[in-house]
Amino acid sequence: MARKSCFRVLGLGLLGVWAAACGGPAPGADVEVQTANLVTSNALSMNALSMNALSMNALSMNALSMNALSMNALSMNALVSSKLGDPLAREFLKYVVSCALPADASFDMSIDGATTTFAGGLGLAPQWGEKGGSCDEECQRWVSACVLSRVDFLGVARPISVRGPSPALKTTFMELRDFPAREATYFGNLWADGAPKFACLSPGQKEIERVCGDSLDNCPMAVVGSCARACAYEGLTGGFVNCSSSGKARKPEIYHESVTVFLPRSEM
Repeated sequence: MARKSCFRVLGLGLLGVWAAACGGPAPGADVEVQTANLVTSNALSMNALSMNALSMNALSMNALSMNALSMNALSMNALVSSKLGDPLAREFLKYVVSCALPADASFDMSIDGATTTFAGGLGLAPQWGEKGGSCDEECQRWVSACVLSRVDFLGVARPISVRGPSPALKTTFMELRDFPAREATYFGNLWADGAPKFACLSPGQKEIERVCGDSLDNCPMAVVGSCARACAYEGLTGGFVNCSSSGKARKPEIYHESVTVFLPRSEM
Protein backbone atom coordinates (compact mmCIF):
# COMPACT_ATOMS: atom_id res chain seq x y z
CA MET A 1 0.00 0.00 0.00
CA ALA A 2 1.09 3.58 -0.59
CA ARG A 3 2.42 5.44 2.38
CA LYS A 4 -0.03 7.32 4.57
CA SER A 5 -0.50 11.03 4.17
CA CYS A 6 -2.65 13.88 5.42
CA PHE A 7 -5.23 15.86 3.48
CA ARG A 8 -6.33 19.29 4.63
CA VAL A 9 -9.34 21.00 3.18
CA LEU A 10 -8.59 24.70 3.32
CA GLY A 11 -11.36 27.20 2.67
CA LEU A 12 -13.62 24.27 1.58
CA GLY A 13 -12.15 24.16 -1.92
CA LEU A 14 -8.46 23.50 -1.31
CA LEU A 15 -7.07 20.03 -0.97
CA GLY A 16 -3.63 20.16 0.62
CA VAL A 17 -2.04 16.75 0.37
CA TRP A 18 0.92 16.34 2.68
CA ALA A 19 3.43 13.51 2.87
CA ALA A 20 3.61 10.63 5.31
CA ALA A 21 4.20 12.42 8.59
CA CYS A 22 2.42 15.57 7.44
CA GLY A 23 5.82 17.19 7.36
CA GLY A 24 6.62 20.52 5.76
CA PRO A 25 4.68 23.78 5.93
CA ALA A 26 1.60 24.41 3.86
CA PRO A 27 2.01 26.94 1.06
CA GLY A 28 1.05 30.30 2.48
CA ALA A 29 1.31 29.51 6.18
CA ASP A 30 -1.14 32.30 7.00
CA VAL A 31 -3.98 30.58 5.12
CA GLU A 32 -6.91 30.32 7.49
CA VAL A 33 -7.99 26.72 8.05
CA GLN A 34 -11.78 26.82 8.06
CA THR A 35 -12.28 23.06 7.81
CA ALA A 36 -9.70 20.37 8.51
CA ASN A 37 -10.02 16.73 7.47
CA LEU A 38 -7.40 14.04 7.99
CA VAL A 39 -7.48 11.13 5.56
CA THR A 40 -5.08 8.20 5.68
CA SER A 41 -4.68 7.82 1.94
CA ASN A 42 -2.18 8.91 -0.67
CA ALA A 43 -2.76 10.49 -4.08
CA LEU A 44 -5.14 8.36 -6.16
CA SER A 45 -3.17 5.98 -8.36
CA MET A 46 -4.07 5.37 -12.00
CA ASN A 47 -4.44 1.67 -11.23
CA ALA A 48 -6.99 2.39 -8.51
CA LEU A 49 -8.94 4.51 -10.98
CA SER A 50 -8.87 2.26 -14.01
CA MET A 51 -8.33 -1.28 -12.75
CA ASN A 52 -10.10 -1.57 -9.40
CA ALA A 53 -12.90 -4.05 -8.90
CA LEU A 54 -15.53 -1.36 -8.34
CA SER A 55 -14.88 0.92 -11.29
CA MET A 56 -14.37 -1.99 -13.70
CA ASN A 57 -17.61 -3.70 -12.67
CA ALA A 58 -20.77 -1.89 -13.78
CA LEU A 59 -22.97 -3.94 -11.45
CA SER A 60 -20.98 -3.07 -8.34
CA MET A 61 -20.73 0.60 -9.38
CA ASN A 62 -24.50 0.77 -9.86
CA ALA A 63 -25.01 -0.97 -6.55
CA LEU A 64 -22.74 1.59 -4.94
CA SER A 65 -24.72 4.54 -6.32
CA MET A 66 -28.08 3.07 -5.32
CA ASN A 67 -27.13 2.70 -1.66
CA ALA A 68 -26.25 5.24 0.98
CA LEU A 69 -22.55 5.84 1.64
CA SER A 70 -22.69 4.33 5.11
CA MET A 71 -21.32 1.29 6.90
CA ASN A 72 -24.68 -0.45 7.19
CA ALA A 73 -25.79 0.14 3.60
CA LEU A 74 -22.49 -0.93 2.04
CA SER A 75 -21.91 -3.90 4.37
CA MET A 76 -25.35 -5.27 3.57
CA ASN A 77 -24.83 -4.97 -0.19
CA ALA A 78 -23.06 -8.12 -1.36
CA LEU A 79 -22.09 -6.67 -4.75
CA VAL A 80 -20.14 -3.86 -3.12
CA SER A 81 -18.81 -5.46 0.05
CA SER A 82 -17.44 -8.49 -1.82
CA LYS A 83 -15.34 -6.22 -4.04
CA LEU A 84 -13.75 -4.31 -1.18
CA GLY A 85 -11.31 -7.13 -0.51
CA ASP A 86 -9.38 -5.63 -3.43
CA PRO A 87 -7.07 -2.90 -2.03
CA LEU A 88 -7.46 -0.90 -5.26
CA ALA A 89 -11.23 -0.94 -4.79
CA ARG A 90 -10.80 0.36 -1.24
CA GLU A 91 -8.48 3.12 -2.45
CA PHE A 92 -11.00 4.12 -5.10
CA LEU A 93 -13.87 4.14 -2.60
CA LYS A 94 -11.87 6.31 -0.18
CA TYR A 95 -11.63 9.00 -2.81
CA VAL A 96 -15.30 8.65 -3.71
CA VAL A 97 -16.25 9.17 -0.06
CA SER A 98 -13.76 12.03 0.38
CA CYS A 99 -15.23 13.82 -2.64
CA ALA A 100 -18.88 13.13 -1.85
CA LEU A 101 -19.27 13.55 1.90
CA PRO A 102 -18.50 16.60 4.08
CA ALA A 103 -15.48 16.75 6.36
CA ASP A 104 -17.48 15.91 9.49
CA ALA A 105 -18.77 12.62 8.05
CA SER A 106 -17.00 9.26 8.16
CA PHE A 107 -17.68 5.58 8.68
CA ASP A 108 -15.70 2.44 9.46
CA MET A 109 -15.98 -0.92 7.75
CA SER A 110 -14.51 -4.26 8.74
CA ILE A 111 -12.83 -5.69 5.64
CA ASP A 112 -10.88 -8.96 5.79
CA GLY A 113 -10.65 -8.69 9.55
CA ALA A 114 -9.28 -5.14 9.57
CA THR A 115 -11.08 -1.86 10.13
CA THR A 116 -10.91 0.65 7.28
CA THR A 117 -12.04 4.25 7.77
CA PHE A 118 -13.73 6.10 4.93
CA ALA A 119 -13.70 9.82 5.69
CA GLY A 120 -15.53 12.69 4.03
CA GLY A 121 -13.84 15.82 2.76
CA LEU A 122 -15.29 18.19 0.18
CA GLY A 123 -19.00 17.43 0.48
CA LEU A 124 -19.96 17.56 -3.19
CA ALA A 125 -22.83 15.10 -2.62
CA PRO A 126 -23.69 15.13 1.10
CA GLN A 127 -27.14 13.65 0.48
CA TRP A 128 -25.50 10.38 -0.56
CA GLY A 129 -24.43 9.77 3.02
CA GLU A 130 -27.87 10.29 4.52
CA LYS A 131 -30.15 7.42 5.53
CA GLY A 132 -31.72 6.04 2.38
CA GLY A 133 -29.41 8.21 0.28
CA SER A 134 -28.34 7.45 -3.27
CA CYS A 135 -26.29 9.06 -6.04
CA ASP A 136 -28.17 10.24 -9.13
CA GLU A 137 -26.54 11.29 -12.41
CA GLU A 138 -25.71 14.81 -11.19
CA CYS A 139 -24.11 13.36 -8.06
CA GLN A 140 -22.20 10.82 -10.15
CA ARG A 141 -20.79 13.55 -12.39
CA TRP A 142 -19.70 15.74 -9.47
CA VAL A 143 -17.99 12.88 -7.67
CA SER A 144 -16.41 11.62 -10.89
CA ALA A 145 -14.93 15.04 -11.72
CA CYS A 146 -13.48 15.29 -8.22
CA VAL A 147 -12.04 11.77 -8.27
CA LEU A 148 -10.45 12.34 -11.69
CA SER A 149 -8.85 15.56 -10.45
CA ARG A 150 -7.08 13.66 -7.68
CA VAL A 151 -5.19 11.17 -9.83
CA ASP A 152 -1.41 11.52 -9.55
CA PHE A 153 0.87 9.89 -12.14
CA LEU A 154 3.66 9.26 -9.64
CA GLY A 155 1.44 8.66 -6.63
CA VAL A 156 3.05 11.68 -4.99
CA ALA A 157 1.12 13.56 -2.34
CA ARG A 158 1.00 17.24 -3.24
CA PRO A 159 -1.28 20.24 -2.57
CA ILE A 160 -3.94 21.16 -5.11
CA SER A 161 -6.75 23.71 -5.15
CA VAL A 162 -10.03 22.28 -6.47
CA ARG A 163 -12.56 24.75 -7.90
CA GLY A 164 -15.84 24.51 -9.74
CA PRO A 165 -19.47 25.65 -9.98
CA SER A 166 -20.54 24.05 -6.69
CA PRO A 167 -21.07 25.76 -3.31
CA ALA A 168 -18.93 23.01 -1.80
CA LEU A 169 -15.91 24.36 -3.71
CA LYS A 170 -16.09 27.88 -2.32
CA THR A 171 -12.64 29.46 -2.19
CA THR A 172 -10.94 32.09 -0.05
CA PHE A 173 -8.77 35.03 -1.04
CA MET A 174 -5.72 33.28 0.44
CA GLU A 175 -6.40 30.18 -1.59
CA LEU A 176 -6.71 32.18 -4.79
CA ARG A 177 -3.45 33.94 -3.96
CA ASP A 178 -1.43 30.87 -3.02
CA PHE A 179 -2.66 28.59 -5.81
CA PRO A 180 -2.56 30.67 -9.02
CA ALA A 181 -1.26 28.05 -11.49
CA ARG A 182 -4.25 26.66 -13.37
CA GLU A 183 -3.57 23.11 -14.50
CA ALA A 184 -6.61 21.47 -16.16
CA THR A 185 -10.33 20.81 -15.88
CA TYR A 186 -11.75 17.34 -15.27
CA PHE A 187 -15.19 15.91 -16.01
CA GLY A 188 -16.94 12.63 -16.81
CA ASN A 189 -19.09 9.93 -15.25
CA LEU A 190 -17.42 6.83 -13.83
CA TRP A 191 -20.84 5.21 -13.42
CA ALA A 192 -22.01 5.62 -17.04
CA ASP A 193 -21.49 3.05 -19.79
CA GLY A 194 -17.81 2.98 -20.67
CA ALA A 195 -16.97 5.23 -17.68
CA PRO A 196 -16.26 8.33 -19.82
CA LYS A 197 -13.34 10.34 -18.39
CA PHE A 198 -12.19 13.68 -19.79
CA ALA A 199 -9.76 16.51 -19.16
CA CYS A 200 -9.06 19.76 -20.96
CA LEU A 201 -5.91 21.85 -20.74
CA SER A 202 -5.63 25.29 -19.25
CA PRO A 203 -5.11 27.75 -22.15
CA GLY A 204 -1.43 27.82 -23.09
CA GLN A 205 -0.68 24.47 -21.46
CA LYS A 206 0.46 21.45 -23.48
CA GLU A 207 0.66 18.84 -20.74
CA ILE A 208 -0.75 17.73 -17.39
CA GLU A 209 2.41 16.46 -15.79
CA ARG A 210 0.88 15.78 -12.37
CA VAL A 211 -1.76 13.46 -13.84
CA CYS A 212 -0.27 12.21 -17.12
CA GLY A 213 3.47 12.32 -16.59
CA ASP A 214 5.62 13.59 -19.45
CA SER A 215 3.15 12.64 -22.19
CA LEU A 216 -0.58 13.06 -22.69
CA ASP A 217 -0.53 9.54 -24.09
CA ASN A 218 -0.20 8.29 -20.51
CA CYS A 219 -3.39 9.94 -19.31
CA PRO A 220 -6.05 7.70 -17.77
CA MET A 221 -8.61 10.05 -19.37
CA ALA A 222 -9.20 11.55 -22.80
CA VAL A 223 -7.62 15.01 -23.12
CA VAL A 224 -9.91 16.97 -25.45
CA GLY A 225 -7.72 20.04 -26.02
CA SER A 226 -7.85 23.53 -24.58
CA CYS A 227 -10.55 24.37 -22.05
CA ALA A 228 -10.97 27.73 -23.80
CA ARG A 229 -12.43 25.83 -26.73
CA ALA A 230 -13.99 22.85 -24.96
CA CYS A 231 -15.93 24.75 -22.29
CA ALA A 232 -18.68 27.35 -22.54
CA TYR A 233 -17.25 29.85 -20.08
CA GLU A 234 -14.80 30.56 -17.29
CA GLY A 235 -16.12 30.97 -13.75
CA LEU A 236 -15.27 33.73 -11.31
CA THR A 237 -12.52 31.71 -9.62
CA GLY A 238 -10.96 30.54 -12.90
CA GLY A 239 -12.64 27.16 -13.20
CA PHE A 240 -14.12 26.21 -16.57
CA VAL A 241 -17.82 25.37 -16.79
CA ASN A 242 -20.05 23.40 -19.15
CA CYS A 243 -17.26 21.47 -20.83
CA SER A 244 -17.78 19.23 -23.83
CA SER A 245 -16.59 15.69 -24.45
CA SER A 246 -15.79 16.63 -28.06
CA GLY A 247 -13.44 19.49 -27.23
CA LYS A 248 -15.86 21.91 -28.90
CA ALA A 249 -18.09 23.92 -26.59
CA ARG A 250 -21.76 23.02 -26.46
CA LYS A 251 -21.53 19.72 -28.37
CA PRO A 252 -22.19 16.88 -28.22
CA GLU A 253 -22.37 16.10 -24.49
CA ILE A 254 -21.99 18.89 -21.96
CA TYR A 255 -20.76 18.43 -18.39
CA HIS A 256 -21.79 21.22 -16.05
CA GLU A 257 -20.23 19.30 -13.18
CA SER A 258 -16.56 20.04 -13.82
CA VAL A 259 -13.61 20.49 -11.48
CA THR A 260 -10.60 22.69 -12.25
CA VAL A 261 -7.30 22.16 -10.44
CA PHE A 262 -4.91 24.98 -9.53
CA LEU A 263 -1.37 24.35 -8.30
CA PRO A 264 0.81 26.33 -5.89
CA ARG A 265 2.83 29.32 -7.03
CA SER A 266 5.96 27.12 -6.92
CA GLU A 267 4.58 25.17 -9.90
CA MET A 268 4.50 28.24 -12.14
